[in-house]
Amino acid sequence: MKNLVRAFLLGLLVCFFSNAQDIQGPHFGKGILNISGEDSTWSMNFTTRFQLLGSGTWQENESGSTDFNSDFLVRRARLKFKGFAFTKDLTYKLEIGLANKDIDGASYYTDYTDKFILDAYLQWNFYKSLSIRVGQAKLPGNVERLISSGSLQFVDRSLLNAEFNIDRDIGLQLLNEHYLTPTFLIREQFAFSQGDGRNVTVGNMGGYQYTGRVELLPLGAFKNDNELEGSALEREDKPRLMVGVAYDYNDDAVKTKSNKGDFMETQQGLYQTDITTLFADAVFKYKGISLLAEYANRSAEEAIAIDHQGIPTGDVVDTGNAFNIQGGYLFENNWEVSGRYTHLDFDQEVQSTMEENQYTLGISKYIVGHNLKLQTDISYATFANQSDVVMARLQLELQF
Repeated sequence: MKNLVRAFLLGLLVCFFSNAQDIQGPHFGKGILNISGEDSTWSMNFTTRFQLLGSGTWQENESGSTDFNSDFLVRRARLKFKGFAFTKDLTYKLEIGLANKDIDGASYYTDYTDKFILDAYLQWNFYKSLSIRVGQAKLPGNVERLISSGSLQFVDRSLLNAEFNIDRDIGLQLLNEHYLTPTFLIREQFAFSQGDGRNVTVGNMGGYQYTGRVELLPLGAFKNDNELEGSALEREDKPRLMVGVAYDYNDDAVKTKSNKGDFMETQQGLYQTDITTLFADAVFKYKGISLLAEYANRSAEEAIAIDHQGIPTGDVVDTGNAFNIQGGYLFENNWEVSGRYTHLDFDQEVQSTMEENQYTLGISKYIVGHNLKLQTDISYATFANQSDVVMARLQLELQF
């Protein structure tokens, strides 16, 4: 797989640079290259982006002194291809991750191959607002996960998303939207997927995963779908509100976080249990004001994995609930001040660190919207049974 990706990227670069003198790209932030067929039966938009992150953490150790750790890394580095094929009603997206955090490791379940592929799907708008999506994509879970990592209000998503989101999987999705009144928009999305996460190659190891999400927009649609972007860069001239609810059921799940986390292995195979995840969220924007709130809950039929003799294996499903609220104000010069509070409350039987609260203050400068921005934030986290942690981060984002 590595050789295949390298060959693909090399071929792309050769084609691009061999014709560079004849190509004029689009405006900054609209992709590096736009190509369309001579007969208008296909198109491709190619974009790339990366994030450079520096962070430091401070935590008191058992001796009473403070430990300091720092990290400097390429947080994300991605290539995106999207467009239509044969007809404009048939669109596609391919997104490849190149950074270590994007790849997320190799294992037996991925044929010991790094997980380069993030999105790979076709979407067919077959009737009015009804579309069907086939392939690997984000599942319709919490709104924070549906927002692109390149369009976040803070350096990264909240702890709620880190612990409870259901991320990507491969399968089929049905999408629809309609107006209840001239201004009351309703969106529905349903997904049927394998339930084991992205890039799994060894076959379905449990049951299947079923996900549904409904969104209510009583005050009308947001400008340019900016409910799925952090901050208030569109500066809505009228108040806009979206309220969403999502439900996910993973039948005979084999991972500690539904279709994420670690595989729960035993000597006889994989431990299986039904896992249910519920999300409720809301997004509000008006002029320079933006607010986002969300709640998550995960439960399992049997949270503690056991072997054939009934002995715990050490693996547990991360059950519990979380709440996150964040907001910001965007000034006319595109500087933004934002704040976030996140509360995690895990079930006692599955987590020794049952409760965590995190308070975050962020400052962002949007130089060219989300395509070129500098973000910094500082967080203070408290735990039920360990020392508090302070974390500071600074990140540069560039998207072509």
